[in-house]
Amino acid sequence: MMSGRKTGAEVGIQLPEAKVAAAVETGTMSGPLVTARPDHRSGGIRRKTDVIHLVLRMLCLLTSVTAVSFMATAKQAATISIYGFQLPVYSKWSFSESFEYLVGVSAAVVVHSLLQLLITLSRLLRNSPVIPSRNHAWLIFAGDQAFAYAMLSAGSAASGVTNLNRTGIRHTALPNFCKPLHSFCDHVAASIVFTFISCVLLATSAILDVIWLSKY
Repeated sequence: MMSGRKTGAEVGIQLPEAKVAAAVETGTMSGPLVTARPDHRSGGIRRKTDVIHLVLRMLCLLTSVTAVSFMATAKQAATISIYGFQLPVYSKWSFSESFEYLVGVSAAVVVHSLLQLLITLSRLLRNSPVIPSRNHAWLIFAGDQAFAYAMLSAGSAASGVTNLNRTGIRHTALPNFCKPLHSFCDHVAASIVFTFISCVLLATSAILDVIWLSKY
């Protein structure tokens, strides 16, 4: 005869639905029948990081293009007085190797920023991670760091020439060239400012790359 009592196997199979749900909620039940809930917080943090990368690329592209534009348009003709003689002078950014170096580095940063911006934007539109692997992260970090140092070097070199133009040369009668060539010097100064801003943005992007490498 069959008794009214249930066997151990039957009890294990016929667990009340309320208890199963409670076990899943508290995380005390495991096995093939229980599926772990996805961690939406990690995906949200990564999404915010991707958006920050996109914003940094856009800002770096704008500042580097502005730096190139100001320097490439830095030219002016004027008259200057030396030892009582009025002499015509003409200044252009291409006359200085430091300014040419700044234009070259800034142009390279424009290409780098535009390329990274397009890659980042395409990945965001496809809802895929901007940095898909650690190797990719290391590659971006190396590029951002190298260009940040290059922009810092170019801005520093151009600053030295600009400061000489503004102050003149000590112990000689050579004047402050930026007085008659104020438009030229203003363009150069603006270019240098945006060059340093681009350097800061690239350094910030490199820091984000390091943070990503430390977490993933």
